[in-house]
Amino acid sequence: MKELAGRLTALDPDAGAAVRVIAYFDRLAESRAGLETLVRGAAVLAGVPARLVEADRRVHVRVEADGARRDSDLPPDPAWPSAALTPGGAPALWLERAEQAEPSVVDAVILERAAGVIRLVLDRTRGRAPADDPALVETVLDATAPDAARLHAARRLGLDPAAPARVLAPLDGRPRIVPEHLAVDDSPGRVGVGPAVPVLDLPRSWSEARVALRFTAEGTGQDPGPGVVHADELGGIALLAGLVVPGAEPPPDVQALEAAAAAAPWLLGTLHAVATTVSLRAAAAEINVHHSTLQERLAQAEHLLGWPLRTPQGRFRLGLALTMRHLTRT
Repeated sequence: MKELAGRLTALDPDAGAAVRVIAYFDRLAESRAGLETLVRGAAVLAGVPARLVEADRRVHVRVEADGARRDSDLPPDPAWPSAALTPGGAPALWLERAEQAEPSVVDAVILERAAGVIRLVLDRTRGRAPADDPALVETVLDATAPDAARLHAARRLGLDPAAPARVLAPLDGRPRIVPEHLAVDDSPGRVGVGPAVPVLDLPRSWSEARVALRFTAEGTGQDPGPGVVHADELGGIALLAGLVVPGAEPPPDVQALEAAAAAAPWLLGTLHAVATTVSLRAAAAEINVHHSTLQERLAQAEHLLGWPLRTPQGRFRLGLALTMRHLTRT
């Protein structure tokens, strides 16, 4: 390998350097090197700090170019060269190099080889991250399957049977099972989030996640509301899901909302702000209008709907109507 690297260097310095990188990480893999050693190798070879962040398995390692470990709470810069640990996965290994006009061949080889060996080490020492095997997920979420079969499927997915997990129910796509410690933000589109439960209770989490999904919205002017809803935050409101059937004739207050929205395009966004903020002034700030403008809109909305909106009872009725509107559509 050294002879090959020398010959290639004479023809193409980048090619020679790439071969040396491959040989270096092959030696580390054969010696069963640990994660910090692998990240240190990437940093030293690249001449810039290297960072490994694998949230699923709570791995955070950052090493400077001089080989010293110095972790950082700052998020990685998307402009840095990076590599995922699995095909199509999110970036997990970065070289903290400023964006360049032309990608470096050597950086690409460092990232590719280091990520490959890191993946093997993580699988060997910390178990595989939850996989996306539809058959295994279906088994885990099937309450009629034997407990032994569901526990076996959970282990195959990389789940710890002793650790709580939750089920995510996306509007479009298959259910996902994630460990309790992983946060679910507002970026994945419309998703219902089930409660965190032991592995054998995940069918219940899946059922409640599907209910929570019905309370989500697109977050647009014509469908205002949250894109991510957690089942364990619904409380008694979840009971409405059993009363309002999608595709059936909407309740009268929902019909009134639809008719009013057709007459005033601003209405749904305005009423959502009124129903979900602590005061009318807060609602006005939410939709970026003057308080007097909001008062004028509410007067028109009250006329269109046929009930008051500036009383506690009226706002409660409005919140129910907006919620039932979601349930009639999903």
